[in-house]
Amino acid sequence: MDLIYDILVIGGGPGGIGVAVESKILGIEKVLLVEKSDNHSQTIRKFYKDQKRVDKDWQGQSVALDGNIDFFDGTKESTIDYFDLLLDNHLIDAKFNCEVDKVIKMNDIFEVYTNCGNFLARNVVIGVGRMGKPNKPSYTIPPSLKTQVNFNLDKCGNNENILVVGGGDSAVEYACELSQSNKVTLCYRGANLTRPNPTNIEMFDKFVSEKKLTPKLGIDIESLENEHGKVKVIYTDGKNQIFDRVIYALGGTTPVDFLKKCSVSLDEKGEPIFDENYETKIEGLFIAGDIAFRSGGSIAIALNHGYRIVTHILNKD
Repeated sequence: MDLIYDILVIGGGPGGIGVAVESKILGIEKVLLVEKSDNHSQTIRKFYKDQKRVDKDWQGQSVALDGNIDFFDGTKESTIDYFDLLLDNHLIDAKFNCEVDKVIKMNDIFEVYTNCGNFLARNVVIGVGRMGKPNKPSYTIPPSLKTQVNFNLDKCGNNENILVVGGGDSAVEYACELSQSNKVTLCYRGANLTRPNPTNIEMFDKFVSEKKLTPKLGIDIESLENEHGKVKVIYTDGKNQIFDRVIYALGGTTPVDFLKKCSVSLDEKGEPIFDENYETKIEGLFIAGDIAFRSGGSIAIALNHGYRIVTHILNKD
């Protein structure tokens, strides 16, 4: 508690890594990154399938990198390796398995309360992701189906009959990837897929036309039941199907309760309020990465958040 960090970063995703690394490059030495899980980049580790492509220009959106961190097309594995290298090369002080409970500002100093001790900082950057709290369906998932109903691809095997539920990029990517070694159906309540980027729409149409993937559009799910250890999916039209596994890809939720405990002001939709420098209404408290996006965003843009925040802090000083 005697040490006052210049910047304390909450969350080890691309936004948080960007802040920590840019701080060191631009001459700020007293930087601490805290992450509640056992390593950085948990969204990439947990929600990206092995060998998944990771593009700098996400959804075809060309992004000019503003700061000192380069980023380039690769895979899940090469991206994690690159972030390992950045953290090591710039000697980032990081504490893992360190979950923040709340952040309180007293005078000009923030006190950050965690399960691994309390820390003081002049500036705090909240870079937690949305996927730490994935959206779940409104109906109850039977506890006996816990292992067969998932929100990522961790437990998927081969030669399974799988239902993917969702209408966004993740749902399409999950369905197409899984269909290469499984029988896959994609269910979405809308009559058409409109949310995914054009590349994923094209891929989805190709897989459907080649009968590698079965679309079930314009229909919603009413409930799930356990039928002899398998998942019985009951649709709103009264019909049902049996699957070995159901994967929900419904996006993530802004961690509203946590943001409130950090005194972050929220808008009517529960989204954090911040200015062009990603600074909240509390001076010195910033938002970066996933939760600074209204509808998803790229790793490159998250890295740009880091550069913008750090340069703003330096210019204020």
